[in-house]
Amino acid sequence: MKLGPRVIKTGMAVTLALYVCSLFNLESAVFAGIAAIFTIQPSIYRTWKHIWNQVQTNTLGAIIALIALHFLGNDPFAMGLVMIIVILISLKLKMEETISLTLVTVLAIMSAHGNEDLSFALHRFGIILIGITSALLVNIFIFPPNYKKNYIEKIHTIFQNMSLLMRTAISNEMTEKSFQDQLKQLENDILKLEEQYKLFDEEREKMAKLNNMNLREIVVFKQMLKSLQQGFIVLENIDSFYFQSKPSTEENLLFDQHLEHLIKYHELFLLKYDGKIKIDEPQLESNIMEQTISFLEKVIYSYNEDHKQKIQLAVIGSSIYNYAFQIERLNRLVEQYIKKTRLNNG
Repeated sequence: MKLGPRVIKTGMAVTLALYVCSLFNLESAVFAGIAAIFTIQPSIYRTWKHIWNQVQTNTLGAIIALIALHFLGNDPFAMGLVMIIVILISLKLKMEETISLTLVTVLAIMSAHGNEDLSFALHRFGIILIGITSALLVNIFIFPPNYKKNYIEKIHTIFQNMSLLMRTAISNEMTEKSFQDQLKQLENDILKLEEQYKLFDEEREKMAKLNNMNLREIVVFKQMLKSLQQGFIVLENIDSFYFQSKPSTEENLLFDQHLEHLIKYHELFLLKYDGKIKIDEPQLESNIMEQTISFLEKVIYSYNEDHKQKIQLAVIGSSIYNYAFQIERLNRLVEQYIKKTRLNNG
């Protein structure tokens, strides 16, 4: 189990919230800790957005709880009724993510024992705000997320897994269980990478003045993701259709060689972005699309005469064609980004 920054920050936010409450001798500090737990988010922008929504719904929840406490008391029936009302209002306002902490606020206020005055409600509400503020401060100043570094590291990790699968898919060297496990892991990793890209792009768009991210580089990052997604589609199609088509030895060799060819170039283009490959390296100037078209012509027209098998190979060939297109586009975007960066740096 990995101890990630978000786990550490959650613990630190709770600690800070409880410490502030003890510093001012505030009772029921546990509510501040609970608020801190619910407020920690995976990005600074989402923390800001989440807190703004929390303040709105918690204020509304506190008002409803105070009114209910005054007119209905704090018996279980009244508390349950208020909970239902608050949930319905939160759903109506499309703030589902704030429901949990809002209910904690309602519970904190309505758990009074004979204290029905406004100061008591404000005291409990203030404790909740201490927890929310603690989470915000920790998320901003402790282990601030390095989106670019994390994203690139994830790209390379996922690529290595995909490269292994791509190089062994046709030769069938891996056991079926191992291949399926790796393929499932690849799918899950790409889905997580999609979410990471959304966070990355969201942070750039909403907090551009703070992050000052290069828009051309963002385009490159998006293309890196699309290339991996299309590579996964190739593997899925091979797993679903290739061996059902009963390929010949010649077809096995053609597919294996061309996939090796594409994965090699994909790797080189990623290394080019990292600055480890010369941008004008002659071996990178090969026309990937022309080679892919030549490969598909050999596979579809030269060997297999069975129409059903041809269709299955055509499905795989189509995904390979798209994969080649995506990595060739990645190469162009990386070169444009590098050239523009060099020009700007003089």
